Amino acid sequence: MAAACTDAEWKIMEVLWESQPRTMAEITRALEPETGWTRHTVITLLKRMQEKGSVSVDESGPVKRYAPRMTRLEASADQTQRLLSRVFHGKASLLLHSLVDAGQVTAEEMRELLEMLERK
Repeated sequence: MAAACTDAEWKIMEVLWESQPRTMAEITRALEPETGWTRHTVITLLKRMQEKGSVSVDESGPVKRYAPRMTRLEASADQTQRLLSRVFHGKASLLLHSLVDAGQVTAEEMRELLEMLERK
């Protein structure tokens, strides 16, 4: 599994999950309104992500084309596991307690969680 994504790298992954493969120019155009990033910033991030194994690059054509090396679901599961390990000592119950105490879980979401646990 690739190394954890930074917030900036996650923005690029979101663009790639939306449509892939994409060129550096396409990624820059998609992110520029939100981030103001120049092509140089995107190039730097893509190089780092390629080194980490987060993205693959196809250099067979006239322009490099980038694609994610993991699905959104795989990346989300990886990030969740890293958060659980780092912050909650690997215990999902501590994460849920934190979310409930902070008012971040609605009654409907709690019902969905209970239903999911019952199915498992």
